[in-house]
Order: sequence, then C-alpha cells, then structure tokens
Amino acid sequence: MNTSPAPAAPHWVQVALSVLGILGGSTGLAAIATVLVQRGKFKADAADTLTEAALTLVQPLQTRITELEGEALHARTELGTLREQVNQLQFVVRVLTRTLDRWRAAIRAPDATLRKVRAVVAESDRIPE
Repeated sequence: MNTSPAPAAPHWVQVALSVLGILGGSTGLAAIATVLVQRGKFKADAADTLTEAALTLVQPLQTRITELEGEALHARTELGTLREQVNQLQFVVRVLTRTLDRWRAAIRAPDATLRKVRAVVAESDRIPE
C-alpha cells in the first residue's frame, strides 16, 4: 500500500478556513444559546397566554354560577311558600269534605226533614274550622 501525503493547501486557505470555522462555530453556539435562553421565555409566554385564556373562560362561568345559585335560592324559597299553600289548601279540602259528609248524612237520614237539614247546615256555619 502506497500512502502518499495529501497535497498541502496554500497557507492562506488554511487560515481562511480556520477563521470561518471559528466564526461559524461561535455564531452557531450563539444561535443555540439564544434558542435555549428564548425557550424559557417562550414557555413563560405560553404559560401567561394559557393563564389569560383560562381566566377569560372561567370568569363568565363564575358569574353564571353566582346567578344560578341566586336563582336556586329564590326557587327554594318559592317552593317553601308553595308547600305551605298546598298544606293549607289540603286542610280546607278536608274541612269541606267533612262538612259535605255531614250534610249528605243529614239529607239521607231516614228521618230527614227540611227543618233538620237546615239545622245541620246552620250548625256547620257556626263551627269554627
């Protein structure tokens, strides 16, 4: 095997290549360093953007939740009032049913007379319910 040394390049070419390598290398390192430094900034900017977007979405939801809680409280209050009214109406219906049953019994009694029926009705008017 015959190995011959590579032909020598002129000295000025070697110097030019060395300078370009150093400048290119430092520029490349500077670019990489810049990207690495900026990467942290990009992450922070992305986190800020996401936080702003989340707050923008959450605030209307919080407002709506507050409105719905108010509406629920109003509905519960109204429901309590309506339940009380239903209870009162059920009581009145029971009283009227008993009164009607007494009147029917008086009308259907074997010894019923107009005078006796009128007496039962008059008595019902005096009974405090």
